[in-house]
Amino acid sequence: MRTELVSEPGDAARPNEDFASVGLPASGQGGAVVVLDGVTPPRGATGCLHSVPWFTARLGGALTELTVSLPDVPLTEALSLALARTAEAHRGTCDLSHPRTPQATVVMARWSPETVEYLILSDSALLVESPDGTVTPYLDDRLSLLPRSALATDEMIDAGLRNKEGGFFTAAADPSVASRAVTGSLPRAGVRALAALTDGATRWVDTFAAGEWSDLFDVVRKEGAQSLVDQVRALELADADRAFLRRGKTHDDATVVFVEF
Repeated sequence: MRTELVSEPGDAARPNEDFASVGLPASGQGGAVVVLDGVTPPRGATGCLHSVPWFTARLGGALTELTVSLPDVPLTEALSLALARTAEAHRGTCDLSHPRTPQATVVMARWSPETVEYLILSDSALLVESPDGTVTPYLDDRLSLLPRSALATDEMIDAGLRNKEGGFFTAAADPSVASRAVTGSLPRAGVRALAALTDGATRWVDTFAAGEWSDLFDVVRKEGAQSLVDQVRALELADADRAFLRRGKTHDDATVVFVEF
């Protein structure tokens, strides 16, 4: 088995808000990947004393433990338990009902000798390569399908779309959001490799249109995860007139985890 993990902050002066882990049980019979993309809040109150990196570290650590130590617990239940545990750690000091309480997107994959399970919540991505080389993206596309006009301001997003029906969902303080995730299971024999990526890395496809998902996967497989991040950074710097980035920040935290069975 080959594993590779790269996580690079968008700004060297700010902490990386992403989280990534690969867990391999001592039994050698399986493993799990957890990737979180912390949601950078706008300026102003969030109702919480804690930073986004604090939240992603807590939630990511809990998910890594639960997915590896409890292999028979479904990923949705593992996410629900991890969210409840993380919320309890700061419920007494913070307003967890605030729409900008620390939150994150989630990608998880867990494999055994028989299956590969997956869970995606919000706009990070999981790419799965079959033995014949076909690459299939597994996505939660609810955010990307919303009209741009509905996303014009942070206030509009928070009031009508964030963690609401008809909008999109992120992992914040409510354990029930786990049931909103995109989930599934694949035969292990049908999976040759997989890649989990935050949207700072998927910009290569969905922002800059540098290629298709299969092309991105080829870059990671052949050139390495760092090469993909380096290419994204070059594309960001070349977009001086912001034809692609528009309102988006120039650089975002970018994380890539690659697993080849």
